[in-house]
Amino acid sequence: MAETELERAEKRYAQAKARLLALKNRAATAARKMDTRRKVILGGALVDLAGRDATAAAMLDRLVRNLPREQDRKAFVGWTPGGALPEDGAADGAEAGGGASSAAVPAEPARGA
Repeated sequence: MAETELERAEKRYAQAKARLLALKNRAATAARKMDTRRKVILGGALVDLAGRDATAAAMLDRLVRNLPREQDRKAFVGWTPGGALPEDGAADGAEAGGGASSAAVPAEPARGA
């Protein structure tokens, strides 16, 4: 049985709709990747600055202490600005020391705002 003109048009419409959806998904993925890249770059710049500047280190410490999610705060237990990685290059979370700030992030939850 031959395909009618209406069936062909519906098929082309469905294909175009699928291509549009794929393009939108690629654009959204690219936007998320760029957002993540910006956050990583800014975070690295802030950590670097905090390692050299006591005011920035205090601000970073305050930001970490006021993170709303406990699991996020736990990622910073024992960490100090400027001590992101041990000097031997191990990334096991051990404190390297030698940072500009000696204030470790407390393990207890942040107090109310």
